[in-house]
Amino acid sequence: MIEELVTAGVALASVGTVYAMAAARVVKQYERGVVLRLGKLRSGVRGPGFTMIVPFVDRLQKVNMQIVTMPVPGQDGITRDNVTVRVDAVIYFKVVSAADAVIQVEDYRFAVSQMAQTSLRSIIGKSELDDLLSNREKLNQGLELMIDSPAVEWGVSIDRVEIKDVSLPETMKRSMARQAEADRERRARVINADAELQASKKLAEAAGVMSEQPAALQLRLLQTVVAVAAEKNSTLVLPFPVELLRFLERAQQPAQQAAQQAAPPAPQVQQPSDGTAQTQPSLPEAQQRPIQPQELSAQAQQLLAQWQQSMQEQLPPVETPLDPDFGGSKSGQD
Repeated sequence: MIEELVTAGVALASVGTVYAMAAARVVKQYERGVVLRLGKLRSGVRGPGFTMIVPFVDRLQKVNMQIVTMPVPGQDGITRDNVTVRVDAVIYFKVVSAADAVIQVEDYRFAVSQMAQTSLRSIIGKSELDDLLSNREKLNQGLELMIDSPAVEWGVSIDRVEIKDVSLPETMKRSMARQAEADRERRARVINADAELQASKKLAEAAGVMSEQPAALQLRLLQTVVAVAAEKNSTLVLPFPVELLRFLERAQQPAQQAAQQAAPPAPQVQQPSDGTAQTQPSLPEAQQRPIQPQELSAQAQQLLAQWQQSMQEQLPPVETPLDPDFGGSKSGQD
């Protein structure tokens, strides 16, 4: 009798151990357990830790509640301004309702991936190329809303969507490079023109200051000569400004006036009592008044003509041939 009881106890213990081993389940911290009893969803979702189910009756399905990072394959599309592009993206999502993720959709990961690809192609067709390249934040928000709308029913929450890369054709890349180069050249020309305008204003102010002091122009010329000579050039080009001539002309005028004041006055004709006129030697007319530049030019031309005439007189005369047809052939002669 005792042996039968011991045998029965051992059998019950063995059955209990097997039952416990079959019913015991462990749910991790980042997981939730959804129990289906005979194919029907149980109301409670099993939390993390140790839990028990009915063997051969209940089926426990674990759902990962972590944020999932899923790359979206590159999608080829044509933008609104008729440019062919290829866009890659990445999507971040997580399950917020484990029961809906198991019941409402067969495979929530595959469903989210397909919805992301479809939404990405739709965004490409509605956007322009400049928006894809520079205004990605707005596109990311629109793409997130398009994916999140159906995903809410699946118990999935879209955390964020990012456009990762935009691939362009080589011809479009070259066109954009030429456009950027032309824009930079335009800005460079505008900057150079602005610099020329500012420089011209400063030069005008400097010319006004130099006009008040003519000696400043000569000092500036000497500074230019010193700067050119520092280069150790074999040839030195020295500009001779007209203003320097005017400065020298103005400097000579006080000397001529002083010479005229120091010269003795011209003698005057006196009428004696007997009616005969007597004259005293007078200075030349050139010493009585300053010589004008026109007179100097006329005198220079006169001297040049005299020199040419003297040179012609010194040259030997050219002998002319007696025969007017010298060196030529006459018709009718042998």
